[in-house]
Amino acid sequence: MSPADRFAQLPALLAADADLLRRGRWLTVDCRIDVGDDPFHLSLRDGALAGLERGPRLMRSTAFSFRATSEAWANYWRPIPAPGWHDVFALTKRGAASMEGDLRPLLQNLQYFKDLLALPRRLPEGS
Repeated sequence: MSPADRFAQLPALLAADADLLRRGRWLTVDCRIDVGDDPFHLSLRDGALAGLERGPRLMRSTAFSFRATSEAWANYWRPIPAPGWHDVFALTKRGAASMEGDLRPLLQNLQYFKDLLALPRRLPEGS
């Protein structure tokens, strides 16, 4: 399964994590996460994933974008990532990822986003 296909399973993974939903209950934002060449548009409402659209959308407004290579996501989602692949900021430091836009919602809810983006680690490695 490709990294983008793993990320596409995010709605089910988040729905199964009551603690993460509770911690994000004050967050409402639209953002874009790129997994390699595949863009994903996330609509988060009160910490829950109200929408996840895969593919490019013309004129779609988002607060911020986080983009990383497929290799970066594959390494980030290992059960125990190697140093330098373990954190979203480590990915940007190594040049495998970038952040742009209004980063305020990301930084104000940093642990929520780190845990949200790490959810695909729970999937078996072969899937």
